[in-house]
Amino acid sequence: MAFAAGGLARMAHRRATAPADWAVALHGGQIAVVGNRLLVLPVADMPETAARLYLGEIDGRSLHAVDLPAPPALPAGAAFTELRAAMRHLPPAEAEAAATAKALAHWHRMHGFCSACGVPSVMAAGGWHRDCPACGTRHFPRTDPVVIMLVRRGDRALLGRSPGWRPGMYSCLAGFVEPGETLEAAVRREVAEETGVAVGAVRFVHSQPWPFPSSLMLGCVADALSDAITVDPEELEDAFWADRTAAARMMAGADDTVTMPGEGTIARDLILRWLADRLD
Repeated sequence: MAFAAGGLARMAHRRATAPADWAVALHGGQIAVVGNRLLVLPVADMPETAARLYLGEIDGRSLHAVDLPAPPALPAGAAFTELRAAMRHLPPAEAEAAATAKALAHWHRMHGFCSACGVPSVMAAGGWHRDCPACGTRHFPRTDPVVIMLVRRGDRALLGRSPGWRPGMYSCLAGFVEPGETLEAAVRREVAEETGVAVGAVRFVHSQPWPFPSSLMLGCVADALSDAITVDPEELEDAFWADRTAAARMMAGADDTVTMPGEGTIARDLILRWLADRLD
């Protein structure tokens, strides 16, 4: 899965003091790449007014991210691209660095003012918190937990599609965890709200950072207690039960009416694990 293999040494103890030598460039939510690698540039080549966000170390080299207000001239062969398009091709440590950079830069763009008193806050610790000079409140980057679940019943899995997805696209059900809620309760609530299907046993499988803009996907397997589907049109456009044979055809691209989650996503991984009997 993209972003989940690790390899970035975050070096939290160096965030305030790490040398600003190398950086990846962001602009308009896109990240600079060259081929199948992140484009890494000397920080000295970046505008001095652009904030440096410390990401950590890769192969002993300190790496920052710089969120640029205007696109700079890039070397031949390099370009800014959507991270969704690049995520499957980046080496694991670089993919983690890119996800961290995108999520952290978005948080800074959205949280320039103290939520306690409204005064402009100041970036500190290499971008890992913002401090209010007026009231002293310290603000930390947020990550939003999202449950994503392979709901199964017998030899079938529950698939749904949200309004606005590309035509024919179906995936696992998913939803944000609410305050005061366990991930197991969130799975049961979301499945019931979206499809009317009751869920019993829930088990966590694994997770994936998802910086679009700042989520952590909590992958689960859930056992359904009922079959009937009643779609909430505010949540889903459609949902259906797929047996293994049909799901395998869809995953192989052999169904002209249904497309499945893309490579690198936790949704695709959960479905593949279910097809291979590797969820238990």
